[in-house]
Amino acid sequence: MSGLSNEEVLRYSRHLIMPEVGLEGQLKLRSAKVLLIGAGGLGSPSAMYLAAAGVGEIGIVDFDRVDVSNLQRQVIHGTSDVGRSKLDSAEEALRDINPHVGVVKHEVLLSSANALEIVAGYDVVVDGTDNFPTRYLVNDACVMQGKPNVYGSIFRFDGQATVFAVSGGPCYRCLYPEPPPPGTVPSCAEGGVLGILPGVVGLIQATEVVKLVLGKGEPLVGRLLLYDALNMRFRELKIKRDPACPVCGDEPTIHHLVDYYSFCGVPGHGVNRVPFDDEIAPKELKSRMSDSNPPVLIDVREPHEYEINRIVGARLIPLRDLPERIGELDMEADTVVHCLMGSRSAEACLILRAAGFPRVHNLRGGIRAWIDEVEPDMPKY
Repeated sequence: MSGLSNEEVLRYSRHLIMPEVGLEGQLKLRSAKVLLIGAGGLGSPSAMYLAAAGVGEIGIVDFDRVDVSNLQRQVIHGTSDVGRSKLDSAEEALRDINPHVGVVKHEVLLSSANALEIVAGYDVVVDGTDNFPTRYLVNDACVMQGKPNVYGSIFRFDGQATVFAVSGGPCYRCLYPEPPPPGTVPSCAEGGVLGILPGVVGLIQATEVVKLVLGKGEPLVGRLLLYDALNMRFRELKIKRDPACPVCGDEPTIHHLVDYYSFCGVPGHGVNRVPFDDEIAPKELKSRMSDSNPPVLIDVREPHEYEINRIVGARLIPLRDLPERIGELDMEADTVVHCLMGSRSAEACLILRAAGFPRVHNLRGGIRAWIDEVEPDMPKY
């Protein structure tokens, strides 16, 4: 007896006739437990192809709901899933792809309090997150639990993939010992992402998982694969394990999971923004705009964003141009700055304050919050 049912033999027949997989390899896949952090852009293709390949148990960590803006790239979800839990939507899709696969739903915010326990139940972890605190958290938990961390990241037309936390290989902290200053690296929500890009990177991640489970080929350990979709180029950088790394080094100094939001200088989960201490709420701004001496409203987004939507009366000065155009502004005017979500505008406020502007405010939540609270009929991106 093969150990597989007749239906499974037929389903996986193209694997079984490959000497690198065969019956032994397919049974390894069926016994494997893989954890995906996120059911979004990277998690979608990874999960779908791992299910199709016959990975026995797929765990998914996510606590979000499907939004229309997800559908451009998060292919595991459909239009009819909008408003549903991403976990429920993903589970339904995966069971339809392969009913032999078990799906374990972790509908929680991954944190220092639960990461070690969740990661411990799996053989391989796929990091599909989009913020620095969670990336460091996933890395440290994988190192501490001895689990390979199949990493991927995407932004605009560029993607990266590698495998961290394999014995003798580097971890995420070896590549990035310190997080970037808050607000200097925009998220996909602010900077955008080509919808097809996460499909490519997510499938590379799924490929690395299968190779690790089978014990075949050369995994991306110590190699950072860079993908430039705009010019259709792949290149590779070597990464070395840092013997002085505080987590995976010869004499590690970090033995417990820490507060990763504080470590990254980020004020709250899912928020990657520059802190600024003077904010104004959208409704308050709306009220003040009808005053006899309304505040000056500066939009620091890019011109192509300004074409999508704008607050009436806002003056466009992209953040990159602000230092050279400060002279155009009245230093004594009451000034409100905004962007899409509040990060770039907070940075702009810091620039203006450093230049001597005494009355500058950041629009809390950016134009997205303005739409939610003031102009719900405005196009939202």
